[in-house]
Amino acid sequence: MKSRKLLIAALLLTLALPASAQTIDVSDNHGGRVADYNTRWAAHAARGARVRIVGPCKSACTVLLGHIPRSRICVTPQARFGFHLARLQTATNTLWNAYQPDIRAWINQRGGLTDNFIWMGAPDTYRFFRKC
Repeated sequence: MKSRKLLIAALLLTLALPASAQTIDVSDNHGGRVADYNTRWAAHAARGARVRIVGPCKSACTVLLGHIPRSRICVTPQARFGFHLARLQTATNTLWNAYQPDIRAWINQRGGLTDNFIWMGAPDTYRFFRKC
């Protein structure tokens, strides 16, 4: 009887624990429609996903910075973020609002968002994100 109670308690404890969160590797991501990426990253964030940046994340891909907490993002030496103006002002606003103030300051120190990419790679990425 005692072992049955222990088994039931262990089963209930297991069911109460959250499922292990998915880790998403981002590499060679060239972006796309900001609205699509915004929706996708919001869903990943809601599921508690972790993100490992292992290569370029540029354009719309960078909207992940507004959804995934930094505590769940890590970067490798090959990680790079590419920031630029989107084609539509509303998309640019979505991107800009996704960036934390220190990321915005970093972008502004390099001339702000323009049609040309501003690349953030190591060692700058290590100032903002933990190493994988």
